Amino acid sequence: MKNLKVTDSILYVGCDDRDIDLFESQYHVPNGVSYNSYVIMDEKIAIMDTTDPRVSEEWLLKVEKALGEREPDYLVIDHMEPDHAGNIQKIAEKYPKMKLVSNAKVFSMLPQFFDFNLTDRTVVVKEGETLSLGSHTLQFFLAPMVHWPEAMVTYEQSEKVLFSADGFGKFGALDAQEAWEDEARRYFINIVGKYGAQVQALLKKAATLDIAVICPLHGPALKDNLGYYIGKYLTWSSYEPEEKGIVVACASIHGNTKRAMQKFVEILKEKGAENVVFFDLARDDMAEAVAYAYRYDRLVLASATYDANLFPCMEDFLYHLKIKNFQKRKAAIVENGTWAPMAGKHIKAYLEGMKDIELVEPTVTIRSAMSEKNLEELNALADALLA
Repeated sequence: MKNLKVTDSILYVGCDDRDIDLFESQYHVPNGVSYNSYVIMDEKIAIMDTTDPRVSEEWLLKVEKALGEREPDYLVIDHMEPDHAGNIQKIAEKYPKMKLVSNAKVFSMLPQFFDFNLTDRTVVVKEGETLSLGSHTLQFFLAPMVHWPEAMVTYEQSEKVLFSADGFGKFGALDAQEAWEDEARRYFINIVGKYGAQVQALLKKAATLDIAVICPLHGPALKDNLGYYIGKYLTWSSYEPEEKGIVVACASIHGNTKRAMQKFVEILKEKGAENVVFFDLARDDMAEAVAYAYRYDRLVLASATYDANLFPCMEDFLYHLKIKNFQKRKAAIVENGTWAPMAGKHIKAYLEGMKDIELVEPTVTIRSAMSEKNLEELNALADALLA
């Protein structure tokens, strides 16, 4: 069992979880996830957050190894979500002299999750307040709705380390061989995406700090080219497209709508479109489809009619876009229906409830299988999207 170092005095004691199938019971994590926790060694010792109960035993052993013969003075709680706060009671009972450090809202939530005596064990901190460990000084900044109301981040002044809670996190175990961007984007958009304004407010606070290292609660510590990562968060939280591209999101029952949209992808590429990605919403990862819709600047929504409404996977996709504040995009609609095409009407109603959506008219209507007329209409739609 190896404890990694962030710096000589800040140790990583988190754990990888390769056995989890669904993060938050909804997001596929084929490369697992990490639950990050840190120990700051000084005259006084602070543990920075705990982990999910799924890795309790491993985490407690790592903490014990990091401490050696010493006991911790403080447990700093940045976020009460169970994947980070799940072992608060266990560590508090193991070290009964240790005090818990957090904001008032955390301590109002804590009894909802745990049942142990907090008398004389809490240190309540407010915005900008500090706590000295010796040569290290912790400074606390509230981060409400990033992405829970009690969230805060902690800045260690001497080594310029920002403990960023769920900010700058990603899916994937630490040993996963994958680019940071894709799983960080999928994580941010699907988990934090609704709260862009609150993320922007936190980024303004962070801009006042001299940051050398960002230590999130999921994913690797970020040390190099921090401007790149902060730039991504500025883009994602402002709902601006990252780059030009087209997402074709398809909900097909018997395959006719899917075949038409696969042909449409060919048409787009023949006309010179780059960055075209196709999602079969009935089969592909919904969270990835949502993340790509945020990545690119154009979206094509194609659905069969089902019970005079939308095929359920399209309804699910649009619901996710709506609750994650999807906006500032160009969108086009393709519907299918054998006797009463209605999907387009329902898609349009969703889009009209979103901000700054430019709708490419008219809706293309397929009657069962794609016709020559539909092929002409799809060509014209491609031209409009590429204009």
